[in-house]
Amino acid sequence: MRVKDADVPNTAFRTRYGHFEFLVMSFALTNSAATFMDLKNRIFKPYLDKFVIVFIDDNLIYSHNKDEHVDHLRIVLKTLRDCQLYAKFSKCEFLLLEVAFMGHIISANGIMVDPNKVQTTMCWRSPRNVSEVRSFLGLAGYHRRFMNGFSAIALPLTKLLRKDQPFEWSEDRQRSFDQLKQALTHAPILVQPESGKEFIVYSDASNSGLGCVLMQGENVIAYASRQLKPHELNFPTHDLELAAIVFALKIWRHYLYGEKCHMFTDHKSLKYLLTQKDLNLRQRRWMELLNDYDLVINYHPGKDENVEHLRIVLQTLGDHQLYAKFSKCEFWLSEVAFLGHVISANGIMFDLKKVQTILDWRPPRNVSEVRSFFSLARYYRRFVKGFPAIALPLTKLLRKDQPFEWSEDR
Repeated sequence: MRVKDADVPNTAFRTRYGHFEFLVMSFALTNSAATFMDLKNRIFKPYLDKFVIVFIDDNLIYSHNKDEHVDHLRIVLKTLRDCQLYAKFSKCEFLLLEVAFMGHIISANGIMVDPNKVQTTMCWRSPRNVSEVRSFLGLAGYHRRFMNGFSAIALPLTKLLRKDQPFEWSEDRQRSFDQLKQALTHAPILVQPESGKEFIVYSDASNSGLGCVLMQGENVIAYASRQLKPHELNFPTHDLELAAIVFALKIWRHYLYGEKCHMFTDHKSLKYLLTQKDLNLRQRRWMELLNDYDLVINYHPGKDENVEHLRIVLQTLGDHQLYAKFSKCEFWLSEVAFLGHVISANGIMFDLKKVQTILDWRPPRNVSEVRSFFSLARYYRRFVKGFPAIALPLTKLLRKDQPFEWSEDR
C-alpha cells in the first residue's frame, strides 16, 4: 500500500549509512521504524562498523575468526538483554562462512548479489506495460552499486516511465533489458571499505549521465551513476565534470568524510580547481562542499585523450605520405593482440591461440622438432619463472654431438 506523498517524510529514519524513507506501508507504521532504529543505533553505538551492523530488525555480526566471533556474539546478546530486547532463536543463524543479508551474500571474499535475485531477474520476461518496466527496474536498481554505468544502460527503459510517454517496446529497449540482466549475472564481488585506508574515486560525465567508481587499492567498493537532470544538459563541460565529482562525494559521504581521498577525472583543468581564483557562482557553492573533505583531484586520460592521440598518429602518417588500410584497422578495443601477446588495461598476457598450439604439441621425435618447440616456448620466457632450469633437459639435446634420446625428465 502506497504511503501518501505528504506523509513520506514522516516515515524517515536515520542510520550511519544515510537517511531512508518508506514509500509503502511497513509493519504497524506509527513512527515505529524510526524509533526502533534510533534505539538500536544508541545501544550499539560503541560496536557499530567494528563487528556489528544493524538495520531495523536485522543484526549482522562479523569477525576474523571463530574465537573472536564467540566474544562478539556474547557482547551483542548481552547488550540486547540489558535493554530488554530479545531475538527469536528460530530466526537466528550462527558461525556461518557466508550469510544472506538484505538481498546480498556476504562472505570473507566480499559482497555479491544473492543468486536467488539473479535467477529471478534472468527469468523475467520482456515487460508488456509500464508497470512491469517499473517492477523490473526496481529489482535491478536495488543492485545498481554492482553495475558500472547502470544509468546509461537503463536509459531507454527509464524513458518509458516519463509522464505522457506512450509504451512502445523497441529493439534498443530490448537490448537495454538484456544488458541489465547480463550485467547482474556477471556482477563483481565488492569489498567492504577499511577505515583509515585511502580511498580512490574515478568520476566521469557524458551527455547522458554521471558515473563514478569507489575503490581502495585495486578493490572495487561500489559503482554509482545517474542520468542528467534537465538543467544539467546546459552545463559547460568543466561544470559537468565537476558535477560528477560532487555527485560522488554526496552519495559516498558516509565513506569519504574524514578520510583521505584521491579523485581522478579526465578533465585536466579540474586538477587546479582547489587553487583557482576565478569561480562562477555554481563552482563557489560546490567548493564549500569540496572543502569539507580531505581531497586531492588528479588527472587521468579519458577517451577524448585517446581521440587526440589517434588524430596525431594519423596526421603524422599523412604528412609522410604513409597510409593505413582501413579494413585492417581496429578502434576502441578493450584488449588487442600484438606480437603474440594480448594487451589490455589489466596488463600483458600471452595469446591464447599460441598457448593452445603449445598444449597440442606432441612430444618431439628428433632434434629439429625440439628446436621448433623450444623457439616457440622461449618467445614467452618472460612469463615463465625459472625458464632456463625447466628447459635445461631440452636444451642439452641441442648440443653438438649429443645423441637424441627422449627420457622421462625431458
